[in-house]
Amino acid sequence: MSVSNHLIEKIHQSKQDKTHGFFDRTRVKAFVTDLYKALFLPQQDNTTDQLEKDFAKLHDHLFTLTDMITGDKDLAEVQVTAFFDALPKLYDRLIQDSQSILEFDPAAGSLEEIHLAYPGYFATYVYRISHQLWNQEIPVLPRIISEYAHSKTGIDIHPGAVIGEHFFIDHGTGIVIGETTVIGNHVKIYQGVTLGALNVSKEKAHQKRHPNIEDHVIIYSGATILGGNTTIGRESIIGGNVWITQDVPPNSLVYHKSEIKIKDNSSLPESLTFVI
Repeated sequence: MSVSNHLIEKIHQSKQDKTHGFFDRTRVKAFVTDLYKALFLPQQDNTTDQLEKDFAKLHDHLFTLTDMITGDKDLAEVQVTAFFDALPKLYDRLIQDSQSILEFDPAAGSLEEIHLAYPGYFATYVYRISHQLWNQEIPVLPRIISEYAHSKTGIDIHPGAVIGEHFFIDHGTGIVIGETTVIGNHVKIYQGVTLGALNVSKEKAHQKRHPNIEDHVIIYSGATILGGNTTIGRESIIGGNVWITQDVPPNSLVYHKSEIKIKDNSSLPESLTFVI
Protein backbone atom coordinates (compact mmCIF):
# COMPACT_ATOMS: atom_id res chain seq x y z
CA MET A 1 0.00 0.00 0.00
CA SER A 2 1.31 3.43 -0.90
CA VAL A 3 0.44 6.73 0.73
CA SER A 4 0.44 9.85 -1.40
CA ASN A 5 3.16 12.41 -0.83
CA HIS A 6 0.43 15.04 -0.60
CA LEU A 7 -1.19 13.27 2.40
CA ILE A 8 2.17 12.77 4.10
CA GLU A 9 2.97 16.47 3.67
CA LYS A 10 -0.43 17.46 5.12
CA ILE A 11 0.06 15.21 8.15
CA HIS A 12 3.58 16.50 8.67
CA GLN A 13 2.42 20.12 8.51
CA SER A 14 -0.44 19.42 10.92
CA LYS A 15 1.96 17.96 13.46
CA GLN A 16 4.34 20.87 13.03
CA ASP A 17 1.48 23.28 13.76
CA LYS A 18 0.65 21.69 17.12
CA THR A 19 1.07 24.04 20.07
CA HIS A 20 2.71 21.32 22.16
CA GLY A 21 5.62 19.08 21.41
CA PHE A 22 6.03 15.32 21.53
CA PHE A 23 4.11 13.80 24.41
CA ASP A 24 4.66 10.44 26.06
CA ARG A 25 1.37 8.96 27.34
CA THR A 26 3.27 6.02 28.82
CA ARG A 27 5.04 8.44 31.13
CA VAL A 28 1.66 9.87 32.19
CA LYS A 29 0.45 6.41 33.17
CA ALA A 30 3.70 5.75 35.03
CA PHE A 31 3.46 9.03 36.95
CA VAL A 32 -0.18 8.46 37.96
CA THR A 33 0.33 4.86 39.07
CA ASP A 34 3.70 5.45 40.76
CA LEU A 35 2.35 8.40 42.74
CA TYR A 36 -0.62 6.29 43.84
CA LYS A 37 1.74 3.53 44.98
CA ALA A 38 3.91 6.00 46.90
CA LEU A 39 0.91 7.54 48.64
CA PHE A 40 -1.19 4.49 49.46
CA LEU A 41 0.24 1.05 48.69
CA PRO A 42 2.62 -0.93 50.92
CA GLN A 43 6.05 -1.59 49.38
CA GLN A 44 8.87 -3.95 50.27
CA ASP A 45 10.94 -0.99 51.42
CA ASN A 46 8.80 1.58 53.23
CA THR A 47 11.67 3.48 54.83
CA THR A 48 11.81 7.26 54.83
CA ASP A 49 14.89 7.15 52.61
CA GLN A 50 13.11 5.04 50.02
CA LEU A 51 10.06 7.33 50.04
CA GLU A 52 12.34 10.31 49.48
CA LYS A 53 13.86 8.54 46.48
CA ASP A 54 10.40 7.66 45.16
CA PHE A 55 9.25 11.26 45.37
CA ALA A 56 12.44 12.54 43.76
CA LYS A 57 11.72 10.23 40.82
CA LEU A 58 8.10 11.41 40.70
CA HIS A 59 9.32 15.01 40.68
CA ASP A 60 11.48 14.22 37.66
CA HIS A 61 8.57 12.45 35.92
CA LEU A 62 6.23 15.41 36.35
CA PHE A 63 8.93 17.88 35.36
CA THR A 64 9.52 16.00 32.11
CA LEU A 65 5.79 15.89 31.35
CA THR A 66 5.31 19.58 32.12
CA ASP A 67 8.36 20.53 30.09
CA MET A 68 6.96 18.53 27.15
CA ILE A 69 3.69 20.47 27.42
CA THR A 70 5.03 23.98 28.05
CA GLY A 71 8.40 23.87 26.32
CA ASP A 72 9.73 26.05 29.15
CA LYS A 73 11.98 24.42 31.74
CA ASP A 74 11.81 27.32 34.19
CA LEU A 75 8.01 27.36 34.06
CA ALA A 76 7.94 23.58 34.35
CA GLU A 77 9.99 23.72 37.55
CA VAL A 78 7.68 26.36 39.04
CA GLN A 79 4.63 24.25 38.19
CA VAL A 80 6.09 21.03 39.58
CA THR A 81 7.11 22.77 42.81
CA ALA A 82 3.57 24.15 43.18
CA PHE A 83 2.08 20.68 42.69
CA PHE A 84 4.25 19.00 45.30
CA ASP A 85 3.66 21.89 47.72
CA ALA A 86 -0.07 21.18 47.37
CA LEU A 87 0.32 17.40 47.71
CA PRO A 88 0.06 17.21 51.55
CA LYS A 89 -3.38 18.86 51.41
CA LEU A 90 -4.42 16.58 48.53
CA TYR A 91 -3.26 13.56 50.54
CA ASP A 92 -5.29 14.61 53.59
CA ARG A 93 -8.40 15.04 51.44
CA LEU A 94 -7.90 11.64 49.81
CA ILE A 95 -7.60 10.02 53.23
CA GLN A 96 -10.94 11.64 54.13
CA ASP A 97 -12.43 10.17 50.94
CA SER A 98 -11.24 6.66 51.80
CA GLN A 99 -12.43 6.98 55.40
CA SER A 100 -15.91 7.87 54.12
CA ILE A 101 -15.96 4.70 52.05
CA LEU A 102 -14.88 2.64 55.06
CA GLU A 103 -17.54 4.25 57.23
CA PHE A 104 -20.50 3.86 54.89
CA ASP A 105 -19.78 0.87 52.63
CA PRO A 106 -20.62 -2.41 54.42
CA ALA A 107 -18.46 -4.29 51.89
CA ALA A 108 -15.30 -2.33 52.79
CA GLY A 109 -13.17 -4.14 55.33
CA SER A 110 -10.17 -1.82 55.63
CA LEU A 111 -8.46 1.22 54.15
CA GLU A 112 -5.92 -1.10 52.53
CA GLU A 113 -8.73 -2.93 50.71
CA ILE A 114 -10.12 0.39 49.47
CA HIS A 115 -6.74 1.53 48.20
CA LEU A 116 -6.07 -1.79 46.48
CA ALA A 117 -9.45 -2.68 45.03
CA TYR A 118 -11.87 0.25 44.69
CA PRO A 119 -12.00 1.79 41.18
CA GLY A 120 -14.19 4.64 42.44
CA TYR A 121 -11.47 5.62 44.89
CA PHE A 122 -8.79 5.46 42.21
CA ALA A 123 -10.92 7.71 39.99
CA THR A 124 -11.31 10.16 42.89
CA TYR A 125 -7.53 10.16 43.40
CA VAL A 126 -6.94 10.89 39.71
CA TYR A 127 -9.55 13.65 39.81
CA ARG A 128 -7.88 15.33 42.78
CA ILE A 129 -4.39 15.41 41.24
CA SER A 130 -5.67 16.43 37.79
CA HIS A 131 -7.83 19.17 39.38
CA GLN A 132 -4.74 20.58 41.09
CA LEU A 133 -2.90 20.71 37.76
CA TRP A 134 -6.03 22.23 36.15
CA ASN A 135 -6.03 24.99 38.79
CA GLN A 136 -2.38 25.63 38.00
CA GLU A 137 -3.51 26.22 34.39
CA ILE A 138 -1.19 23.62 32.92
CA PRO A 139 -2.60 22.92 29.44
CA VAL A 140 -3.55 19.45 28.15
CA LEU A 141 -1.89 17.40 30.92
CA PRO A 142 -4.86 17.40 33.37
CA ARG A 143 -7.16 16.10 30.61
CA ILE A 144 -4.72 13.34 29.63
CA ILE A 145 -4.43 12.28 33.28
CA SER A 146 -8.22 12.25 33.75
CA GLU A 147 -8.71 10.24 30.56
CA TYR A 148 -6.33 7.60 31.91
CA ALA A 149 -8.69 7.10 34.88
CA HIS A 150 -11.66 7.11 32.50
CA SER A 151 -10.15 4.32 30.39
CA LYS A 152 -9.18 2.31 33.47
CA THR A 153 -12.38 2.66 35.56
CA GLY A 154 -15.18 3.78 33.22
CA ILE A 155 -15.60 6.88 35.42
CA ASP A 156 -15.33 10.23 33.61
CA ILE A 157 -14.64 13.21 35.89
CA HIS A 158 -13.56 16.42 34.21
CA PRO A 159 -10.58 17.97 36.06
CA GLY A 160 -12.34 21.33 36.08
CA ALA A 161 -15.18 20.09 38.30
CA VAL A 162 -15.14 21.24 41.93
CA ILE A 163 -15.64 18.42 44.47
CA GLY A 164 -15.66 18.88 48.22
CA GLU A 165 -14.48 16.73 51.11
CA HIS A 166 -15.47 13.14 51.97
CA PHE A 167 -16.48 12.25 48.41
CA PHE A 168 -17.70 8.68 47.90
CA ILE A 169 -18.16 6.90 44.56
CA ASP A 170 -19.83 3.50 45.03
CA HIS A 171 -19.24 1.00 42.20
CA GLY A 172 -18.84 3.90 39.80
CA THR A 173 -18.86 2.50 36.26
CA GLY A 174 -20.50 4.91 33.84
CA ILE A 175 -20.40 8.02 36.04
CA VAL A 176 -19.96 11.30 34.12
CA ILE A 177 -19.21 14.56 35.94
CA GLY A 178 -18.94 17.62 33.70
CA GLU A 179 -16.46 20.47 33.76
CA THR A 180 -18.49 23.11 35.64
CA THR A 181 -20.12 20.76 38.15
CA VAL A 182 -19.86 21.88 41.78
CA ILE A 183 -20.21 19.14 44.43
CA GLY A 184 -20.28 19.83 48.16
CA ASN A 185 -19.05 17.78 51.11
CA HIS A 186 -20.14 14.26 52.10
CA VAL A 187 -21.73 13.46 48.74
CA LYS A 188 -22.24 9.86 47.62
CA ILE A 189 -22.74 8.88 43.97
CA TYR A 190 -23.58 5.47 42.51
CA GLN A 191 -22.87 3.96 39.09
CA GLY A 192 -24.31 5.39 35.90
CA VAL A 193 -24.95 8.89 37.26
CA THR A 194 -24.64 11.80 34.81
CA LEU A 195 -24.04 15.37 36.00
CA GLY A 196 -24.22 17.02 32.62
CA ALA A 197 -25.21 20.00 30.49
CA LEU A 198 -28.58 20.81 28.96
CA ASN A 199 -26.96 22.46 25.96
CA VAL A 200 -23.65 21.38 24.48
CA SER A 201 -23.26 24.19 21.94
CA LYS A 202 -19.74 25.58 21.61
CA GLU A 203 -20.99 29.08 22.41
CA LYS A 204 -21.58 27.98 26.01
CA ALA A 205 -18.01 26.72 26.51
CA HIS A 206 -17.19 29.37 29.13
CA GLN A 207 -20.55 29.36 30.91
CA LYS A 208 -21.80 27.37 33.89
CA ARG A 209 -23.31 24.33 32.16
CA HIS A 210 -23.37 21.59 34.82
CA PRO A 211 -25.34 21.23 38.07
CA ASN A 212 -24.60 22.03 41.70
CA ILE A 213 -24.85 19.26 44.30
CA GLU A 214 -24.97 20.50 47.88
CA ASP A 215 -23.68 18.78 51.05
CA HIS A 216 -24.79 15.32 52.20
CA VAL A 217 -26.61 14.41 48.98
CA ILE A 218 -26.95 10.79 47.80
CA ILE A 219 -27.50 10.15 44.08
CA TYR A 220 -28.47 6.58 43.17
CA SER A 221 -27.62 4.67 40.02
CA GLY A 222 -28.70 5.89 36.61
CA ALA A 223 -29.84 9.35 37.71
CA THR A 224 -29.33 12.19 35.21
CA ILE A 225 -29.05 15.77 36.49
CA LEU A 226 -28.56 18.47 33.88
CA GLY A 227 -28.05 22.21 33.64
CA GLY A 228 -25.87 24.93 35.09
CA ASN A 229 -28.79 26.48 36.97
CA THR A 230 -29.87 23.18 38.52
CA THR A 231 -29.13 22.77 42.23
CA ILE A 232 -29.78 19.68 44.35
CA GLY A 233 -30.37 20.92 47.88
CA ARG A 234 -28.46 19.57 50.85
CA GLU A 235 -29.50 16.33 52.56
CA SER A 236 -31.52 15.26 49.50
CA ILE A 237 -31.78 11.73 48.13
CA ILE A 238 -32.06 11.29 44.37
CA GLY A 239 -33.45 7.90 43.40
CA GLY A 240 -32.33 5.70 40.53
CA ASN A 241 -33.01 6.54 36.88
CA VAL A 242 -34.62 9.92 37.50
CA TRP A 243 -34.20 12.84 35.07
CA ILE A 244 -33.77 16.27 36.71
CA THR A 245 -33.41 19.66 35.01
CA GLN A 246 -34.69 21.95 37.77
CA ASP A 247 -33.84 22.76 41.37
CA VAL A 248 -34.55 20.25 44.10
CA PRO A 249 -35.16 21.80 47.56
CA PRO A 250 -33.06 20.69 50.56
CA ASN A 251 -34.14 17.49 52.33
CA SER A 252 -36.02 16.19 49.29
CA LEU A 253 -36.59 12.62 48.18
CA VAL A 254 -36.91 12.28 44.40
CA TYR A 255 -37.83 8.94 42.84
CA HIS A 256 -39.99 7.18 40.26
CA LYS A 257 -43.08 5.56 41.66
CA SER A 258 -42.99 1.79 41.14
CA GLU A 259 -46.13 -0.28 40.92
CA ILE A 260 -46.32 -4.01 41.61
CA LYS A 261 -49.25 -5.98 40.28
CA ILE A 262 -49.71 -9.67 41.03
CA LYS A 263 -50.48 -11.79 37.98
CA ASP A 264 -53.73 -13.74 37.94
CA ASN A 265 -55.32 -16.06 35.41
CA SER A 266 -56.84 -13.29 33.35
CA SER A 267 -55.35 -12.50 29.95
CA LEU A 268 -52.63 -9.88 29.71
CA PRO A 269 -53.48 -6.47 28.26
CA GLU A 270 -52.81 -6.29 24.56
CA SER A 271 -49.96 -3.83 25.14
CA LEU A 272 -48.12 -6.43 27.21
CA THR A 273 -48.48 -9.21 24.65
CA PHE A 274 -45.36 -9.51 22.58
CA VAL A 275 -43.25 -12.10 20.82
CA ILE A 276 -39.45 -12.42 21.03
